[in-house]
Amino acid sequence: FDPSAMTAAHKSLPFNSRVKVTNPRNGKTVIVRINDRGPYVAGRCLDLSRAAFGQIGDLGQGVMTVNYEVL
Repeated sequence: FDPSAMTAAHKSLPFNSRVKVTNPRNGKTVIVRINDRGPYVAGRCLDLSRAAFGQIGDLGQGVMTVNYEVL
């Protein structure tokens, strides 16, 4: 899992799936590739790399609500 790449972890999507992730609070989007499993915390659907998270939100937040769509 490379924190500088546009990647994410998901519990069940196939590896190399491309996913469009949108922050509904600001409308910013990023396209990531699934390359890891997780997150293993209740209520969380994706674990974005640091680079992907920074593209759509403030890294200081740590957690944000997003919408996602498999492409």
